[in-house]
Amino acid sequence: MGIQDLLTENLIKSELSGENKYQVIEELLDLLVAENKIEDRETCLKDLNEREQYLSTGLENGLAIPHAKTIAVNELLISFGISRNGLDFASLDGKPAHFIFLVISPRDVAGPHIQILAQLSRNFKSDDLAEKMMSAQNNQEILNIIQDFK
Repeated sequence: MGIQDLLTENLIKSELSGENKYQVIEELLDLLVAENKIEDRETCLKDLNEREQYLSTGLENGLAIPHAKTIAVNELLISFGISRNGLDFASLDGKPAHFIFLVISPRDVAGPHIQILAQLSRNFKSDDLAEKMMSAQNNQEILNIIQDFK
């Protein structure tokens, strides 16, 4: 199972409005809530924020992957958004995060969660991916780019 199997146009926000990482996490969570994929929004948000406070999920190349395991879901879930201005995610390279994938999985499932995190990290090592993502005009274009992830 890959990102392509989990992400739909309704779970993408091409223009995130949050001004900090916690607002963006909530914004991406609400995409999943709107699709009735979250059983308990408050528990899920609490688990996501606790994980983020424990260790930042900002990586390199503009990528951040806030993630958590929670009892609030029954399946692996993903949503995605782009912050055109960039956000401070305390990233490993010290640069702002522009591409934020929210990954939520049930507490008792490890393998798929780790595979998704690895797939995202691997794909964002590509030098031209950031440029492609930033030039995407709508959710379908973003989804088309993600469909090519390996």
